[in-house]
Amino acid sequence: MKALNRLGQRRYPVAGGYSPEQAHELAALSRLISRQIGLVIDRQGRVSMVIVGDTSSIMIPQLPHARTGAGRLRGLRLLHTHLVPEGLSREDLMDLLFLRLDSISVLTVDEWGQPMQFQNAHLMPPEPGKEDSGYTAGELMPWDRVEINFTEQAEQLEQEFGRVIDDAVSTGTDADAVRAVLVSVALDPRPVQERHLAELAELARTAGVSVTGSMIQRVSSIHPRHILGRAKLAELEVLALQGQASLIIFDGELSPAQLNSLAELTERKVMDRTQLILDIFAKHAVTKAGKLQVEMAQLQYSLPRLSGRDRSLDRLAGGIFGNKGRGETKLELDRRRIRERITRIRKDLDELRRQRFHTRARRARQGLPLAALVGYTNAGKSTLLNTLTKAEVLSENKLFATLDPTTRRLRFPKERELVLADTVGFIRSLPKELTEAFRATLEELEAADLLIHVVDASHPERDQQMESVERILADMELQNVPRITLMNKWDCVPAGDRVAFLLDRPDAIPVSALTGAGLEKAAAAIERMMFDEGVWQRRDPQTWEEYEKAGKERKKRTDSEKTLDDDASFWQ
Repeated sequence: MKALNRLGQRRYPVAGGYSPEQAHELAALSRLISRQIGLVIDRQGRVSMVIVGDTSSIMIPQLPHARTGAGRLRGLRLLHTHLVPEGLSREDLMDLLFLRLDSISVLTVDEWGQPMQFQNAHLMPPEPGKEDSGYTAGELMPWDRVEINFTEQAEQLEQEFGRVIDDAVSTGTDADAVRAVLVSVALDPRPVQERHLAELAELARTAGVSVTGSMIQRVSSIHPRHILGRAKLAELEVLALQGQASLIIFDGELSPAQLNSLAELTERKVMDRTQLILDIFAKHAVTKAGKLQVEMAQLQYSLPRLSGRDRSLDRLAGGIFGNKGRGETKLELDRRRIRERITRIRKDLDELRRQRFHTRARRARQGLPLAALVGYTNAGKSTLLNTLTKAEVLSENKLFATLDPTTRRLRFPKERELVLADTVGFIRSLPKELTEAFRATLEELEAADLLIHVVDASHPERDQQMESVERILADMELQNVPRITLMNKWDCVPAGDRVAFLLDRPDAIPVSALTGAGLEKAAAAIERMMFDEGVWQRRDPQTWEEYEKAGKERKKRTDSEKTLDDDASFWQ
């Protein structure tokens, strides 16, 4: 132990890596205890950590926090011994990749405790048009012929990584944007996964993230804990290294166990599709109601994922003086605070629901029917509302640009008018946290007399998007509400595809919310269906108590149906 402590007190030269005396001392001590010894050394030659492994391997514990910046290395190199005449192993090279070390070196030791050979490896910046492993390893050389200046080598590598980023900026990538790699691990065929990754890339662009690469893996079954094997994860690390990405985004929702296993293997930030959508909602929330709903969804998402996130969460928060128990751990305390905050937000959202109910009841007493715009996100609902009602709602070519419901009056020539509501857009596999949190917003759809389904006709996956919207409406028990389908962005549909498309969907009305084409026909169809065909029938508004009772009965019926379905699938 004293000899190991003395190793940590030495200062190792950056040129050559070690002195002859230090090499003999390290080799002799490693052979004496028959274990591998590793030294984590910074760029000034100081030892940050002394690691003792076993005969054939060494395990690197948690290192200090990595230096920030996509083009920067950790600022630490690893020098360790091998008790057999073999160079760097694959595990050593994987540690180099996953930990972003400046370099990793091995000093082989003979049976008499004398140094024999030396080998070094470091990361390599990507070269355009070439596929590489992300690192380069030198040949084994005599231990006393090392002439590498490790600090200069690391600084030159960082300059090369920075040049890669500058080249990406010159081609249109934002230098300050977070760079990410998209990953799809699913049972679906590759074309389906490619379409899903294209949508995930649009979500990333909306969140201000620059996508530098993607990976697709089709599996027969998804492992409940290790969603990716170590070899595939190494390939992912190389892909992230080539694009200088600090973020990995998985398509789909990762379980807490999968997030923890990925965090143990890679030091890059890992997030799933649900968390990305929540971040977009948090960025676009403007009103108090929208912020409350987003905060509740984020808390519900993070609650089951606190465990294993940080070792400090297991520490006790209470002392032994004045307390009869051991006290709460940090994890238990955080969970309790999150539950208390969720309870407070639910009370505020219930008050919001009450206010919006009274607003709808006041409209009903005035004899104003309600039509709601529904559809996939970025289908053009807000632009359509602005064009029809001369409103000034925010409309952008991004996913989830509008979160809060907006209502405007739409007047017709025959002294008729209705209330037109713009709601939050839908998306494939809508996270359950958002569905519950945005209940107060989606209740505008429950009170609607007519649903106007806005479809992006120019999107290559319009059929799949329509099916997703229909599925979500069915889950909300709104499949029987009368509706009109508007094929928006008709001016962007190729002329050769229009006839066949209309033959497949003869009830759809082609419009362009941006140019105004077809909107007169759409408005006439809305007026005819709402007033002339008897879709809207003036009725007395419910009281709040009746509305709550009906909602509870509907929820109770839905829960019982889900339970029966689960039981049937179980016995089957």
